[in-house]
This record gives sequence, structure tokens and C-alpha cells, in this order.
Amino acid sequence: MDFELTASMMCANYGNLEKEIWELDSGGIDSFHIDIMDGRFVPNFAMSLNDMKCVAGKTKKPLDVHLMIEHPNNNVQLFLDNLRPGDTVYIHPEAEYHPSTTLQKIINAGMVPGIAINPGTSVETVYEMLRIVKKVLIMTVNPGNAGQMYMPYVGKKITRLLQLKEEMGFRTYWDGACSAEKIQVFAPMGMDGFVLGTTLLFGKGKPYGEVLQEIRRYAG
Repeated sequence: MDFELTASMMCANYGNLEKEIWELDSGGIDSFHIDIMDGRFVPNFAMSLNDMKCVAGKTKKPLDVHLMIEHPNNNVQLFLDNLRPGDTVYIHPEAEYHPSTTLQKIINAGMVPGIAINPGTSVETVYEMLRIVKKVLIMTVNPGNAGQMYMPYVGKKITRLLQLKEEMGFRTYWDGACSAEKIQVFAPMGMDGFVLGTTLLFGKGKPYGEVLQEIRRYAG
């Protein structure tokens, strides 16, 4: 069964970030997930533009840039100017008056357009945007902090998005409290990828390559 694994770099060891990137890259990670937080749209500050540039300069693997910022249209060009064609940029529709305008900027820059959907955001409120985007990042926890608990009511929304994805041409990605059990259940249902943080990937005391091999076997 084929699904993508992306490393949530806000959970990495910043005491030796270059080593972390190299070990994840050589260990078989598919992409690097970059959480940009402004302390306003979410109650936390996480990675920055310079952090993103650092990761981009140390790997040829794709970047998934998750903009948890208010009015991303005002600043998205700063990120687009420092990414490579084919990298993904997610915005939150709730954070922008006209999210389709921001998505068009991402498309025009040669990036993959995506939206992130909070647990309290319904499919109906983003339905038209599903025709524009190529990826949907489904938040199974409230955004802003690592190590939160999965919200079970998100499951029905995931099922609905999995039903729509072939018709509307987008791919689905899980973000938040990603456990072995969740991969075992949702990968066979058609989930295209999983963002890995403290639950499965980081701080396990084993080489990342070994951990990633174990994770890929969960839905084998």
C-alpha cells in the first residue's frame, strides 16, 4: 500500500537541525513538513521563514509548508520566493477574506496549492476550493501545538473527503496525533499521506530509517 510520510520539523531537535534533516532524508522520509505560526491565527510561534530556508537548503526532498498565519495573502510571496517548483503550500481558508486569490498566487508560482482544514471547519464551507487545490491537509487536532489528543468527530469529515477526492482531483493528508492505529485504519481507506510528529517519529531513541520502515509496515 502506497502512502507518503512527511516529517513535522517543528518536533525536530533544533540543537542539531542539519543532522536531523540528513538522517530523515537518508532514512527514507518522503517530504518535510514546515509549520509556520504567527502567534495570532494559532496561539503559538513555531518555525520561521529562515527555518524553512534552512531545511530547503539541506535536502532535495519536497517541502510541505503549512501557513498557520492570519491573512496569508499579505506574506505568501516571501515563502514562494524561497521554495522550489513542486513544493506544497497550505493555507487555512478561515485566515483569509479571499482564499482563492492566495491559492492562485501559489499556483502561478509553480507550487502545489493546498488547504488545511481545522477540526471545527466543515467540508461544506470549503467545498468550492476543493476544485482548485491539489492537496487537503486534514487537521485532527486544533492547530498550534504538538502532542495533542485526536478529536474523534473528525473521522466522519475524513470519510466525506475521501469520497470526494477522486471526483474533485485532490489528495488527502492527515495532520495531528498520528498513531499506528490511525495509519492502519485510514491508509487502506485511501488517505494519501501522514504528517509524523512526536507520536510516532521523533524522540523514539532509534534511527529514523528504522522507525520509518516500521511505520510503512503498519498498513502492509
